[in-house]
Amino acid sequence: MNSVTSFLIAAFLFLVLVLLLLLRPFIFPAKKEAISRRQMNAAIYREELDKLEAEHQSGVITATDYEIAHAEMRQRLFQDTVEEDDQEVAGSAKKTAVGLCLFIVLLSSVLYFSLGDVVRVAQRNSEAPLTQENVEKMVAEFAAKMEKDPGNLKGWAMLARSYRILGRNEDAAKAYALAGDYMDTDPQLLADYADVLATNANGSFAGKPLQLVKQALKLDPNSLMALWFSGTADYNAGNYKAAVQTWEKLAQQLPPNTDEARAIQGSISQARSKGGLTPSKPVVASGKSISGKIELSPALKSKVQSEDIVLVIVRKPGERMPIAVLKVAAANFPMSFVLNDSLSMNPNVPLSQLSEVTIEVRISKTGMAKAETGDLISSPKTIQVGASNVLLLVDQVRQ
Repeated sequence: MNSVTSFLIAAFLFLVLVLLLLLRPFIFPAKKEAISRRQMNAAIYREELDKLEAEHQSGVITATDYEIAHAEMRQRLFQDTVEEDDQEVAGSAKKTAVGLCLFIVLLSSVLYFSLGDVVRVAQRNSEAPLTQENVEKMVAEFAAKMEKDPGNLKGWAMLARSYRILGRNEDAAKAYALAGDYMDTDPQLLADYADVLATNANGSFAGKPLQLVKQALKLDPNSLMALWFSGTADYNAGNYKAAVQTWEKLAQQLPPNTDEARAIQGSISQARSKGGLTPSKPVVASGKSISGKIELSPALKSKVQSEDIVLVIVRKPGERMPIAVLKVAAANFPMSFVLNDSLSMNPNVPLSQLSEVTIEVRISKTGMAKAETGDLISSPKTIQVGASNVLLLVDQVRQ
């Protein structure tokens, strides 16, 4: 029985109870005989006549006044008692019961059309946003069910993904292991499992994580996540050529001019630089370019490591969004650079079509686009596009 059916049954029983309470005096009337309107009027006038008689006997009113008043009272008594009898003072029980039923039906209809039926109310309640506490409670209840049904391999895989989303990687790894051979034909689940194991191993894909990645690529050679992890494993192992080849295959599947595409190109450039590799398809620059050298202040040389990333960032004067970015691994300083249209962020706004730009250098530990505290930076320079021998001095630490 679903929640809606339970609600309807409970509501119907409650309505019957309310009607019984309201209509009890009419359904189970009192056994004593009711007093009619005619009987009540006669009793009232009889009392008034007795008072009139007493006033006449005591001499308060004259005989003439007594006769007039007595005649008027008899006439009113006749008029008030000729109406149809059998009507109780409280009104008809049948009419009252019918009136109450109509009122309740009318009120229910108004509430129904103004608030909506129970199904819509239930739907609105189901659409309420889930809190972190509710999600964790649901996952805990699901985990308790899985403990009672350990043979449900698909359920363990679902629980593992839930743990992964919540950041509970240790629990996720245990749940993935219990999913067994259910994952053997799903490259996405295999890649997810590899990611969890590598995260628990401080980012290392050595051992089982790499085995899972290779298994995923056998099932789907174009799996984006598996390709990324495979290239990362090669990069960490110092096999930069293999990393470049894998990541280039991944880059071909990404939409151009997106953050993901630019990020993977940055990783490829970094791997090429570390491995001393030349581009397999050199990019022919067109139009005007900017070239020069980057120097490092002697006071900051001890802060630069070989794995740091040098970013040369070009912007339109007065704007924050870069129009071109060169990302290379840190090397010996001074180091040369060339900026051309191949580095433009937007092909519709090539560097060569601008007349003036601002340029600056940032040396980052992570290579992230967002500047971070501790990055080494130069002062921005405004130069003409087409300039050569531009000198950029890195002499500041970002606070």
